[in-house]
Amino acid sequence: MKYSEIKDLSTEEIVTRIQEEKANLTKLKFAHAVSAIENPTRINKARKDIARFNTELSQRKAKAVSDSNS
Repeated sequence: MKYSEIKDLSTEEIVTRIQEEKANLTKLKFAHAVSAIENPTRINKARKDIARFNTELSQRKAKAVSDSNS
């Protein structure tokens, strides 16, 4: 998912997507450990998507804190 698409999501949607992607990553890792998955780059993509979601979430939290201090 592109970062510009993530910016359009609400905070609640981002939190939900993080949980979904973490569950998906766990399933992918387990499937890959049992037998090699067809496209192992999906694991890398899932990790990067989680990082993008977390980055946007922390930026929003930091902005909310700085706005409340002003």
